[in-house]
Amino acid sequence: MDSRRCLTVGFFFVVFGFFVLPVFGAESVEIGRSEGEFSKAHLEPVRMGDKAGVAVVFKGTEDFHYYASGETAPAPGLELKIEGESDSIDFAETVFPKWGTITDPLGKTVEVYAGEFAVFLPFEGDIAGKGAAEVSATISGIACTTKVCLAPFEKKLSVKVDLSKSASWREIKFEKAATGTTETAAAMEVPSYTVAVALGLALLAGLSLNIMPCVWPVLPIIVMRLVEQAKEGKGKSFTLGLAFCVGILLFFTALAGVNIVLQVFYGTVLQWGDQFRDPRFVAGMALLLVVLALFMFGLFTITVPSSISSKSGSGSGYSGAVGMGFLAAILSTPCSFAILAAVFLWAQAQPLALGTLTIMVIGVGMAVPYLVLVSVPGLLSRTPKPGRWMELFKQAVGFILLVIAAKLIAALPGEQRMGAVLYAVALSFCVWMWGSWVGFGTKAVKKWTIRAIAVALAVWSGFALLGVKESLIAWERYDAGVIASAREEGRGVLIKFTADWCMTCTVADVRVFSREDIADLIEEKAVVAIKADTTVADYQATKDMRSIYGEPGVPVTILFRPGKEGDIRWRGMNFGEELKAELEKLYSN
Repeated sequence: MDSRRCLTVGFFFVVFGFFVLPVFGAESVEIGRSEGEFSKAHLEPVRMGDKAGVAVVFKGTEDFHYYASGETAPAPGLELKIEGESDSIDFAETVFPKWGTITDPLGKTVEVYAGEFAVFLPFEGDIAGKGAAEVSATISGIACTTKVCLAPFEKKLSVKVDLSKSASWREIKFEKAATGTTETAAAMEVPSYTVAVALGLALLAGLSLNIMPCVWPVLPIIVMRLVEQAKEGKGKSFTLGLAFCVGILLFFTALAGVNIVLQVFYGTVLQWGDQFRDPRFVAGMALLLVVLALFMFGLFTITVPSSISSKSGSGSGYSGAVGMGFLAAILSTPCSFAILAAVFLWAQAQPLALGTLTIMVIGVGMAVPYLVLVSVPGLLSRTPKPGRWMELFKQAVGFILLVIAAKLIAALPGEQRMGAVLYAVALSFCVWMWGSWVGFGTKAVKKWTIRAIAVALAVWSGFALLGVKESLIAWERYDAGVIASAREEGRGVLIKFTADWCMTCTVADVRVFSREDIADLIEEKAVVAIKADTTVADYQATKDMRSIYGEPGVPVTILFRPGKEGDIRWRGMNFGEELKAELEKLYSN
């Protein structure tokens, strides 16, 4: 590797190490966002009547809604659920507010929570005499708008509370839901189908996977593969097509196997779409699509060593066909959980053997169209002849893959989304190194040295960018009223003006606000920590930053000290020691 390439790699390490190592933390968690509709949630200590506890406070647009009942959710178990957890406190029954209703596209009335609302998690027992405690709340369910449903989610919120001050916590009031809790999936009635009808529905569900938008990008790849296979003769084309179908069935065999393990050993069932509750799976799917897009753009090729490809039977061709079938089945999952939910629910309420057969029939349904294509050579012969159009079409499909990857990344929690985007860039750079920095005539030692560096960079970037650390500081959202109220009460107020696009702000988060000593001082001195988001010009924090505080841009941090006129301001990213010194002086003579 020559000096210029060494310099490029070094520069890349420096840029990512300095600017994007920061961990992305926030005062609240964004549940989801789609076409301007969004919802966020944060956890705070509150009182409701004579009960102390914590509230999960949701804020968002009115069209972004959660389901209040398992009976009207898109699939069983996807109604809004919230569970409290703490090592030192027990929780009583969660108190949900009275829900609203919407009319779905089919004209059905649906019970939902939307916009601004709170769910109360009351403490149980006597908390008198107790001090600080760490409290968490796990939120799960599915969020939808009138146009689209996002992937099922599971989010965890945490907050540190001082139980000795529970009498002064904010009072909340709302009309309670009639039952006190949402309906659960366990209370749902399993659809009553005969075995024949259920298997027929499973077959139709499998067929429907081939028209899911998530599968569209790989359909041209599949068809082109089948066309190329047809040139090798009818027998070879059929067996390779059969291998592709086996790949599809392997995926559903794996699902059936997981279902068996869960039922036999853990006494639970597999819910379709559960994999999308895990942000790691969603991020992995998005990054896989990015790599496939780069393949479509020709940045790298998948080759098999001649020592393998020259063997009789062309095992590599069969393994490639099986792998492509498995991939097609995986890519169907983002769009299919709602359609398959009823079939899975029925299957898992039946004897284990019948439930397993039903899941496998879904795979058969997805594989049938491809088996028909390879069984009737005349169908493949009618496809257009290869030419430049095919290469252009292949590249166009790459852009479709990127669009779907972007949609998956958008479904990630807010604090993980930027890390996934940056790692997608880092991974693309590594793939470019792997495929473009070496050629056919490159010496083996040089080739594998370059590729080893590319792999090392990909791994290092993954650890640096995909690991999300919770914020040490319980930031509150910007609210001028909250700031004024805190100052009237004689409390210190720390305002951090920031923006998602501000790299210096992100570095300041790591160098200043990720310090445990500063976070401890903010909690000890009861300082109200405000995160003022100025990402968009229309945000109130953006307007107030200029009109009230006279600051032209970010980053800027302002500290109001109780009992003292004026404020202290820091601009930049290296003011940790100065902030610590000022915090230590608060309330001291």
